[in-house]
Amino acid sequence: MANNALIDVFRVKDLRQRILFTIGMLVVFRLGATIPIPGINLNALKLYFMSQQGSGGIGITEYINFFAGGAFKNFSIFMLGIMPYITAQIIMQLLVLVFPSLKRISEEEGGRKKINRYTRYGTILVCLIQSYVVTRYADSIPDAINMPRLQYTIIAMLTVTTGSVFLIWIGDQITQRGVGNGISLLIFAGIVARMPNALINLFRKVQAKELNPVFVIIVVAMFVVVVALVVYEQQGQRKIPVNYAKRVIGRKMYGAQSTYIPFKINPSGVIPVIFASSVMTFPLQIAQSLGPEVRWLARFSYWLRPQGAPYIIIYTLLIIFFAYFYTQVTLNPVEIAKQIRENGGSIPGIRSEKMEEYLSTILNRIVLPGAIFLAFIAVIPTLIQGLFNFPAEVAMLMGGTSLLIMVGVDLDTMSQIEGHLRMHHHDGLVKKGRIKSRNL
Repeated sequence: MANNALIDVFRVKDLRQRILFTIGMLVVFRLGATIPIPGINLNALKLYFMSQQGSGGIGITEYINFFAGGAFKNFSIFMLGIMPYITAQIIMQLLVLVFPSLKRISEEEGGRKKINRYTRYGTILVCLIQSYVVTRYADSIPDAINMPRLQYTIIAMLTVTTGSVFLIWIGDQITQRGVGNGISLLIFAGIVARMPNALINLFRKVQAKELNPVFVIIVVAMFVVVVALVVYEQQGQRKIPVNYAKRVIGRKMYGAQSTYIPFKINPSGVIPVIFASSVMTFPLQIAQSLGPEVRWLARFSYWLRPQGAPYIIIYTLLIIFFAYFYTQVTLNPVEIAKQIRENGGSIPGIRSEKMEEYLSTILNRIVLPGAIFLAFIAVIPTLIQGLFNFPAEVAMLMGGTSLLIMVGVDLDTMSQIEGHLRMHHHDGLVKKGRIKSRNL
C-alpha cells in the first residue's frame, strides 16, 4: 500500500511538479547556509567554535545555530534564518490588538495583505538590528574579520538582511507553488540538516565512554513515547455540536442540518513555542554579542542562559501566554458565536445570549492543558542535557521546539499531499481515515 501511494505521488503531474519545486527551493536554502558573508575568516571561526564546545549546556549560539541549520556558525548569508520574520509577526499581531486603527485595517477587504506588507517592513528593521549585533559578535572573535570594520559592518548588515528577506520569498514560493507551508518547511529543513551531525556526536560520545549506552537506549525509548504523545495531542479535538434550522437563501431553501465545530486540544499548534523561542532569542542574542563591552549585559546573558532556571520559568510562562493569545486571535468566541447566529444556528442546550460565554469556557478548558503539554515538551532538551550529559544538538532533537516543528510540519505536508492525491482520485497515504493537518 505504501509503495503504491509513493508511486501515485510521482504519477500525478501537478503533485510531482510541486514536490520537485519544493525540494529545489530547499536545496537553494541549504546551499545558501554554506556561503559565508564577505570578509569572514572561516578558519578563525572554526577554531573559535571548536574551543567553545567543551563549555557544556545549550548556549544561545548553539540554539540559534541549530534552528538555522548550521548557518549561524558559518556566518552565512542565511545566518539569521527566518526568525526576524517571526519576531516581526509577533510584534505586528500585538500592535493589531493594541491599536484600533490597525485592527480596522486588518478587517477591511485586502486588509490582511496590508498587514503582511507592514510585517515585511518590520522584518527588515529587525534584520538590521540583529545583523548589526552579529557584526559586533564577530568582532569579539579573534581574527574573524579580515577587512576594515566599518566596511565589514555595512556589507554584513546588507548581506544578512537580504538573505533573510530572500528566505521569506522562498517560503512564499513554496506555499504557492510547492507542497506544505513554506516558512515552516524552511525551519523543518534547518532542523533535519543538523540530525546527521548530532547522531555522529552521540556515537562518538558513546565510543569514548562519556555516555552510558543504557542511558542512550532509555532516552531513545522516551523519544519514541514523546513523539507518539505529540502526534496524539496534535490530532486530538473537542467537537462542539451545532444545529442549523431551515433557511431560505435567494430562491433556494436549505433543510435543517447538524454539524460541529472542531476545537483542537491545542488550537494554536506549535506557534506558541516558536513565538516564545523568538522572544527569548532576540534579547539574549543582543546581550551575548554586546556582553564583552557592557558588563551588566554579560551578567544578564549568564542569568538568562538557556539551561538556567530563570530561562525555563520565563520560557514556560511565555508558551502558556502565547497559547492563549494566539487562540484568541484565531478563534475569537464572539466572532464564532456571531457567525452561528447569523446563519440560523444554535448549540444544543445553550441559550443564544450565552453562546460566547460557553465557547470561551470550552476554549479556556482545552487551551490550558494543551499549553502545559507544549511547555513540558519544550523543556525536555534542558532536562536531557542536564541529567544524561547528552550533546546539545541531540538533546534539542529529543524534544522542545524542534520535535514539535518536525511532527507538526510533517503532518501538515503529508495532509496536503494526501489532499492532492484524493483530488486526482487516488488512494490516500494511509489505509484508514485521513491525515489531519495542523495548518501551521
